[in-house]
Amino acid sequence: MIWNEEYETLPREALEALQLKRLQHLVERVYATVPFYKKKFDEAGVKPEDIKSLSDLRKLPFTTKQDLRDNYPFGLFAVPKEQVVRIHASSGTTGKPTVVGYTKRDIKTWAELMARTFQAAGVGKGDVLQNAYGYGLFTGGLGAHYGAELIGASVIPISGGNSKKQIMIMQDFGTTAISCTPSYALNLYEVAQEMGVDLKKLPVKVGVFGAEPWTNEMRKEIEEKWGIDAIDIYGLSEVIGPGVAFECLEAKNGMHINEDHFIVEIIDPETGEPLPYGEKGEIVFTTITKEAIPLIRYRTRDITRLIKEPCKCGRTFVRMEKVMGRSDDMLIIRGVNVFPSQIESILMETKGILPHYLIVVDRENNLDTMEVLVEVSEEFFSDEIKKLQALEKSIEKNIKEIIGITAKVRLVEPKTIERSQGKAKRVIDKRSL
Repeated sequence: MIWNEEYETLPREALEALQLKRLQHLVERVYATVPFYKKKFDEAGVKPEDIKSLSDLRKLPFTTKQDLRDNYPFGLFAVPKEQVVRIHASSGTTGKPTVVGYTKRDIKTWAELMARTFQAAGVGKGDVLQNAYGYGLFTGGLGAHYGAELIGASVIPISGGNSKKQIMIMQDFGTTAISCTPSYALNLYEVAQEMGVDLKKLPVKVGVFGAEPWTNEMRKEIEEKWGIDAIDIYGLSEVIGPGVAFECLEAKNGMHINEDHFIVEIIDPETGEPLPYGEKGEIVFTTITKEAIPLIRYRTRDITRLIKEPCKCGRTFVRMEKVMGRSDDMLIIRGVNVFPSQIESILMETKGILPHYLIVVDRENNLDTMEVLVEVSEEFFSDEIKKLQALEKSIEKNIKEIIGITAKVRLVEPKTIERSQGKAKRVIDKRSL
C-alpha cells in the first residue's frame, strides 16, 4: 500500500528536479539565517549561487553531531524561536544532548513520512497500533504516534517498559501492530512466555522496528516467535526522527528513503569522498524541506549501501540496506574492523542460542581481547558440560573463519544478560575506561 502515490512513485528525472529546486532554496536560506553555515560556506569558498546541479552538493561542507553539540542548544536553528512549536533532544551518551526543533510545517512533514512508513508496513485505518517507542525528549514515540493517527489507526501511546502491562494491553485492546526496538520485541516475547501467553494467538500481524541496528537473522527470530511480519525503519533525531526510510511489506529488501525530503549520499568514512551506488560506506543526509533546523550533508556514522534497482512495490525512491554498524561504533580488534552485527549474524545461525549477547573488549599485556557472552536455551544449558564446551568452540571457530579474529565465547544461562527497555547495549569496551 502506498500512502502518497504522487511523490513516492515520482519518475527519477522529476524527483531530481524537485531535489535540486529544494536544495537551492535550502542553501540560500541557511546562508542567510544560520551564522554557523555562513562561516562554513565562506571557509569552503562556496556561495549559494554555486549550486547549479545536484552534483554540486559535494562542494558543500559536512555537518557532524559535534557541530550540534558545539552550537547547543539553539545555535543551528534557522527560524526565530517563536516559530518553533516542538523541541526534542537525543540522549547523548557523552556530554550534552543534541537538540532539534520543529515548526508546525516540520511536524506536518514528520507525520506524513511516518504515515508512509506505516502504510508500507500494511498498517492502516482500523488497525490498533501499540506504540512502545519511548515518548518524551526521544523522537521515536511522538514521531510514530502522529503518523499512525494520520493514516487513521487507533494509537495506544503506552511508551517503553512495563512489559507485563504491554502484554495485557495487547490481549485486552486487540492490538494489531506494534512499534518498538527489535531487542524490546524479543524481551516482550520472554515476558509473554513467563505469563503463559502465546503471542501467535493474538491479533498482532506486524511489528515496525527501528532505533537500533538489527540483522535479518534477528528478523527471522522475531517473526517466528511472534508469528508476525517484522518491518525495519530508519531515522535519526537530527534528521527528523523516525521516518527517514522504511521497508515495504511486499519486498522487505532495503528501506525506501524519502528522497523528496532528503538527499542521500554514501561516502568513504575515512576520506569523505562520495561513493557510487552499491558501494558500502557512511550514509549522509541533507534535509531539503526542514524549516527549524535544516542540516547540510549530515554525517550519520551509519554504515550501509544504496540499492538503485526498482522495487516491486512500485516506489521509485532509492533504498538503503539494513545498517550494518557505525563507523564510530566499529571495533578495531588487533587491526581487524569488527561490527557487533557481524557477531550477531553468526550467533543467530547457531542452534540453541538465544538472541541476547554482550561483547566485552579489553586489553591484556598490550593485546586486545574480545569475549562474547551469549545466552543459551534452558534445555541446552542443562545439557552436559562437554556439549556446551563443544558449542563454545564451534562459535569461536566460526568467528575466526568469518571475521578473522580470535574471540573467547562464554555460554551463559537464560536471563543472565541485562535486558533493555529501549536500545540494547551490545558492547562494553574496557580499553577506553
